Amino acid sequence: MTKQANQKWIYLTAFACLFAGIGYLLFSGLSKDSVYFLNVSEALAMDSSQLSQARLFGNVATQGLERSSDAMELSFVLVDKKDATQTLPVHYRGVVPDTFKPGVEVIVEGGLDPGTRVFKAKTLMTKCPSKYKKKTS
Repeated sequence: MTKQANQKWIYLTAFACLFAGIGYLLFSGLSKDSVYFLNVSEALAMDSSQLSQARLFGNVATQGLERSSDAMELSFVLVDKKDATQTLPVHYRGVVPDTFKPGVEVIVEGGLDPGTRVFKAKTLMTKCPSKYKKKTS
């Protein structure tokens, strides 16, 4: 084999290794951090085994809000924005945002406990109040 033919194989092997590495990093990064982003009715329609890691959005129900004495634990009912009959109990432990209150729109990230059918949230985010709306006079 000539010297030029050897260099060609070295470059082809290097490019193949480079693309295989990039492909592996993309696949492992996307599959590990990807979560479903669903509303409550979509989550209830899915099999609970598929909701081991999901991000849900909806409104906090006006009833059923319970806080622990140290204010670090919270249980509430998440209501679907379009169909108020679709609800899901949520349990969250962590710092509660100041804007959290009944009726506010929230996004929770965590997983559904198939035994209790309670969504165990690791992250709780509230939608910002629209305090920058133009006043109507």
